[in-house]
Amino acid sequence: MKISLHALSHALTMAGLEIEGVSRAAPEMSGVVVAEVLTTTKHPDAEKLSLCRVYDGQQELQIVCGASNVRAGIKVPLARVGAKLPGGMEIKQAKLRGVESFGMLCSARELGLAEESSGLLELSSALSVGQDLVKALALDDYIFEINLTPNRGDCMSVLGVAREVAALRGALLQPALQKPVSSTDTQTFPVSIESSGCQKFVSRVIRGVTPNAVAPDWLRERLRRAGVRSINAIVDITNYVLLELGQPMHAYDLRRLHERIVVRQARDGEGVTLLDGRAINLTADILVIADAKQVLALAGVMGGADSAISNETRDVLLEVAYFEPDAIAGRGRRYGLVTDASQRFERGVDPTLQERAMERATQLIVECAGGTVGPTQVSGPLANRPFKRNAIQLRHDRVVRLLGHAVPVADVTRILASLGMDAQFNGVGTWSVTPPTWRFDLSIEQDLIEEVARIYGYDNIASTPAHAPQVLQGATEQRVTPERISHVLVDRGYQEAITYSFTDPKIQQLLFPDTAGLALANPISAELGVMRLSLWPGLIQVLSANQRRQQPRIRLFEIGRKFSADGKQEINVLAGLAAGLVAPKQWASESRQVDFYDVKADVEALLQLTDRSEEFSCVPAQHSALHPGRTARILRKDQPVGWLGELNPKLVTALDLAHPAVVFELELDVSFVAQVPEYKEISRFPSVRRDLALLVDESLSFANLHDVVAEAAGPWLKELTVFDVYLGAGIEKGKKSIALGLNLQDTSRTLTDADIDAAMARVVAHLAQRLDARLRDK
Repeated sequence: MKISLHALSHALTMAGLEIEGVSRAAPEMSGVVVAEVLTTTKHPDAEKLSLCRVYDGQQELQIVCGASNVRAGIKVPLARVGAKLPGGMEIKQAKLRGVESFGMLCSARELGLAEESSGLLELSSALSVGQDLVKALALDDYIFEINLTPNRGDCMSVLGVAREVAALRGALLQPALQKPVSSTDTQTFPVSIESSGCQKFVSRVIRGVTPNAVAPDWLRERLRRAGVRSINAIVDITNYVLLELGQPMHAYDLRRLHERIVVRQARDGEGVTLLDGRAINLTADILVIADAKQVLALAGVMGGADSAISNETRDVLLEVAYFEPDAIAGRGRRYGLVTDASQRFERGVDPTLQERAMERATQLIVECAGGTVGPTQVSGPLANRPFKRNAIQLRHDRVVRLLGHAVPVADVTRILASLGMDAQFNGVGTWSVTPPTWRFDLSIEQDLIEEVARIYGYDNIASTPAHAPQVLQGATEQRVTPERISHVLVDRGYQEAITYSFTDPKIQQLLFPDTAGLALANPISAELGVMRLSLWPGLIQVLSANQRRQQPRIRLFEIGRKFSADGKQEINVLAGLAAGLVAPKQWASESRQVDFYDVKADVEALLQLTDRSEEFSCVPAQHSALHPGRTARILRKDQPVGWLGELNPKLVTALDLAHPAVVFELELDVSFVAQVPEYKEISRFPSVRRDLALLVDESLSFANLHDVVAEAAGPWLKELTVFDVYLGAGIEKGKKSIALGLNLQDTSRTLTDADIDAAMARVVAHLAQRLDARLRDK
């Protein structure tokens, strides 16, 4: 039964294998056929051109060609006159240096099959001359780009996806027959396993392969479609087996190996030069493959350059191993390596697949490069015992309860069997299910129920309202909600950001040099390797990305959790950042960059939501990430609740920021406890205003003034404002003049002059005694 591209894409996506894109295997082209070069001669008037006689299956044509690899006897693509090539090129009859050319011999790049090529695309001699090239190379095919979830490592191969397609269509997967390759040699290479991270190591010696052999067209074409560059026959075949079966494998130049192979933990101080030319130093928790003299490879990640296959290789040692996922996870990312092999080993490779992969690779190598084949050698704990999975108990009533749908017993049994599971039904509503060896993500009952739902089809499960008791949560007016906080910031021009709870260790180290964040055991990337000590690193990265895109005005905030260095404490915080222009450019006012006091006003607006803004104060402080002299610790009744300040200039330079940024951070649970609204009678009696002009120390803050004045004036003080600050002529050095306005009022009577004079006298006396402030007499 055939299925359309759209239907297959939808079915796979609904089963959890998201299809991100479907593209043609090759760009549109027409009029290109397989042709054979009969003869070549030098062009009479051009040293670098050749005059070729080419047979296209119908007639002989004269073609002028400039490719260096053109020669008699090869088969190549021929674009006939009138052919249309990718990019809109149409082939016409032309004269090249006075000689007519009736078509064009094509390279892979000209056909859109490669980004670069050094000559004509040489085709297999088995192809029929005159055959349409699209049909000959199966270019009328389609490529599916699949985005897998991290738990589905079994689908990182053609075999794995084929299993899914078979299960979705209710068919049995017919595996390709793989006959063992008969040994024609007796040579083996000694192998010893010294680490439990390697459970099986399958090896085979193949001697006398053709140096620099080329893989067949069909194999190189399939690698191209998967985005893998062709190198040589041996390497291409190992890459092809990985894509076909999902089993990573490696090939060594046997001449470069010394005495034996050892799979062991690295020794501190050891190093290896990898295939990409990078030299790295190893630690004892790295699993390596070595010989008697040196480390040969980072096990499960990448091979080493010293034992790599080259154009002179004649004898090969093939390796196909099963490494425990825990032994490989995170090791490559430590060195910035995420390879096809490490991605599969970290998720789990079928422990029974190694022998099959070895036979498949051996078959292809013998076909492409010849050689005499030695016996297969299997080493490790799994060499002498089968790999077994523990059975999982699955209850039918649990299936119905979780899915909200009565999936028939027969369908459950069929689905589990179609996915390769051994499902034994006991007749009373329970299965004993043994997962297949390739499914490392199946360990509990809920995993099996998810599999049933995937294959049964979410579209076939009707939506039903959930029945659950409603539990009313406690509502309190003492808590300012995150939504209310967000609305205030959005109204003031901020945009909400959501960043990862883990962050770049390098950026975090710049901000907090004296505190090491909690490192992740298995980070998703090297740039997300530690738990964040603050929300600032993530916001700064967002700022950097926006400044690189020439955004002139940036306001960001985030509500989330930060983590203590030991990982034992999680703190809910609000963090914000502002950079760039304080307001959009306009003609009526001069443009300027945002500063400390602009953001301080935003923070004060937030804290006013508590109706207890008088409890908060900003005091000068020092912070490694912030500008000395432009940093404040935010206090609530002497309890530290946050930070406010401009980024340290050294950080601005190190992070290559276009403009300095002002940042803040507040602990939510202590900062946004609000005053419960309560009734207060508005006084019916008049208020009285009195002004004071004081000389005080230049460093004195308004918060200190406010506290002293409020204590002296008592409950009559309703408002205290600063309406003038002056430094300059007439003011002694180290002092400043500050003018205060006091509004005094009582709720039970009209204050008399005597009351007010007494209150003002107390205020002046307290200011003089506590702050050495004196009245300014002129």
